[in-house]
Amino acid sequence: MKWWPAFADWRLSTRIVILSLALLLVVQATSLLVVHASIERNARNQVARELAIAERIFRSLVDQRTQRLSQGAAVLSTDFGFRAAVNSHDTETIKSALDNHGDRTGAKVAAFLDTSLKPLAVNDGETTLDAALLRQIATPLQNKDTGSQLAVIGGRPYLFVMVPMRAPVLIGWILMGFPTEQALVDNLYQLSGARMALQAVDSAGPASIVMNTLPPENLRDLLKAGLGVTEFRSQGDTLIIRHLSLSVIGGELDLLLLHSLEQAVGPFNQLQLTLLVITGLGLLLFGLGSAWTARRVTTPLRSLVEAAERLGEGHYDQRMEHMARRDEIGDLANAFDRMRMNIAISQNEIQQLAYWDRLTRLPNRVRFRDAVKEAIATRQEVNLAQRSPLAVVTLNLDRFKHVNDVLGYALGDRLLKAVAERLLIQVEHQEAAVVARLGGDEFAVLLPTAGAAAAMAVAQRIVRSFEIPLTYDDQTVDLSASIGIACWPEHAVDVDALLSRAEIAMYTAKRNTTVTQLYDAALDSSSTQTLSLLSELRHAVQNHELRVFLQPKISLKTGEVVAAEALVRWQHPTRGLIPPMAFIPFAEQTGFIRQITLWVFDEVARQWDSLQPAAPRGQPLRVAINLSTRDLMDPDFPAKLAVLLATHGASSASFCLEITESAIMDDPLRAETTLNQLSELGFKLSIDDFGTGYSSLAYLKRLPVDELKIDKSFVMGMGNDPDDGKIVRSTIDLAHNLGLNVVAEGVETAAAWELLRELSCDEAQGYHMGKPMPVAEFPAWRERWLQRYETENLS
Repeated sequence: MKWWPAFADWRLSTRIVILSLALLLVVQATSLLVVHASIERNARNQVARELAIAERIFRSLVDQRTQRLSQGAAVLSTDFGFRAAVNSHDTETIKSALDNHGDRTGAKVAAFLDTSLKPLAVNDGETTLDAALLRQIATPLQNKDTGSQLAVIGGRPYLFVMVPMRAPVLIGWILMGFPTEQALVDNLYQLSGARMALQAVDSAGPASIVMNTLPPENLRDLLKAGLGVTEFRSQGDTLIIRHLSLSVIGGELDLLLLHSLEQAVGPFNQLQLTLLVITGLGLLLFGLGSAWTARRVTTPLRSLVEAAERLGEGHYDQRMEHMARRDEIGDLANAFDRMRMNIAISQNEIQQLAYWDRLTRLPNRVRFRDAVKEAIATRQEVNLAQRSPLAVVTLNLDRFKHVNDVLGYALGDRLLKAVAERLLIQVEHQEAAVVARLGGDEFAVLLPTAGAAAAMAVAQRIVRSFEIPLTYDDQTVDLSASIGIACWPEHAVDVDALLSRAEIAMYTAKRNTTVTQLYDAALDSSSTQTLSLLSELRHAVQNHELRVFLQPKISLKTGEVVAAEALVRWQHPTRGLIPPMAFIPFAEQTGFIRQITLWVFDEVARQWDSLQPAAPRGQPLRVAINLSTRDLMDPDFPAKLAVLLATHGASSASFCLEITESAIMDDPLRAETTLNQLSELGFKLSIDDFGTGYSSLAYLKRLPVDELKIDKSFVMGMGNDPDDGKIVRSTIDLAHNLGLNVVAEGVETAAAWELLRELSCDEAQGYHMGKPMPVAEFPAWRERWLQRYETENLS
């Protein structure tokens, strides 16, 4: 909208008037358009009704003409001389009688047919038909006492009637054909008011209008528009067409009924004109009222603008005008006056807030950046040989959010103050060192005289100082942090690059759990790739590049396919199929795993019905979906799943949600709340990779889980390692004692299958039975598996 900036620069009074008029104009224009559309819709409905009536009138006229012509043909069948000629097979007399009767009745075709519809005599009229065509015309009429048949002969429509001749049994048929006359369509126009055009097509030529009631200019425009259209414009009018395809022999015959739309709209034109006049008067009155209101508002505003300009120049001694008013202008003037009195105090507070952290009394990010910038500038002023290095150490506390959530923000603030004090102690012997809080749980240290080795030594001292826990109100808090180091000029030559690279090193340390990390150029590439991967993952979800694969779970007792685990694969447009280990860990680090989890659940729920043919008899196929720590920490996660179930009509009982022990133990209280909500919704819950974490069995008993899934590392090794076998056996016994189902993953050999059966394990999952496969291939795989199971007699 290129006009908007210019409009925004106009005076307020002008904009008030224009916007008021524009709004009124939009409302009135919308009303006029709605009225016009309603009128046209009603007019079209009226035209459609009138054309339907015209169709019924046309059929009635044809029926009346059929009855008259049938009566005329019946007269010949009762003629004594004609009957005598028929009985004596006197062809010449029969033909003469047909000629005479045809001349009297206007029939152009007259024929006598035997009982098998073979022509015995045909008149010498101007239209001559062969025996095959006469039989084709007579066939549909021989079972009707009265009736007619249309036929196209020589590009002209004919109406045929046929009457039986009995003595007293049937001895033949009299068939007579009459050309359709202009009088028929003229009568239709007089009775219905609808124009008509009759289009005929025979086997020997193109379509043509054989008769019509259209004015020449309308006919010309119709032919120009094409006979197949449903409406066309002609002479400033819109003509609506109703097509009626008539049953004919020897070609095609279409009846076109036409009616004027403008004629139906005409009675409403005065109403629309009246509405336009009312709209014009309303705009005039509204414009005058808006101009008066705008002037009342803008005059005092101009005086307040002048006062604001004085405040901007630093003149705070003059009181505002219009403070005595009791309306919004008076409120604004009083607000300006209060602002005038508080600006001086605010200026001092702003200076303090701009450079110092109020909680720890340390320099903030802005002040710290200035300190680093000044230190770099000082070194750049001396000779290259005399320049000493400097280092920036950035620090981020681990699990600080967890401390805030569990112990409260007040204790979190005390913890931040304690961290600041310990940092100051560790650098008090470093010359000109600066400690700052960059924000949240992130701190930084400037070491103006330290290189990489000295900075690493300081970082190690900081780490050791954090090994001493803090105690507040009988609450002991363990401190730990991730630390990144970047040096000038080794790693960067300007302040922003130096700070950025120190933070890159810090986040690398946090991601790799290495505590401290010195910046390396390779980390920049990793950071760039990470940003690219996140963008590509978002693009993959939006553009349906992700794919759901299913890996079956088999009952060890029956061999039935009772469940399947949903696994995600990424079909990248240029890199092909990307395995989950290439992007799932990153998605968990960034939190994007939540979108992927919801996408997988939505996709499985959408295809839920198509999976049921693969279900075991009598029960739905159960699909397992993996949840991450991020999912359990989301308080809205259960509600999101409930919405997806309702959207696709799927049952929660058909889903099993798999959670790792580590995901639960990151925040047990939050995880327990989420799992209880999911269980109440009807979801089955499973502990994945059981045996690899450090969860308390007492705590595990409190969780609403239905299943334990033994980690594949134990299952794959139980044949060779007795300890792994003992872990598998004890886990199965423990789960059964707790009333839980047991699934063993990583079953890759027949020996492992048999051993698990002997240990009474419930279900197995692994390459021995089936690899992960696309959803579409799952039903066919199940059939192959059942055949294989029966053949190998695994049961």
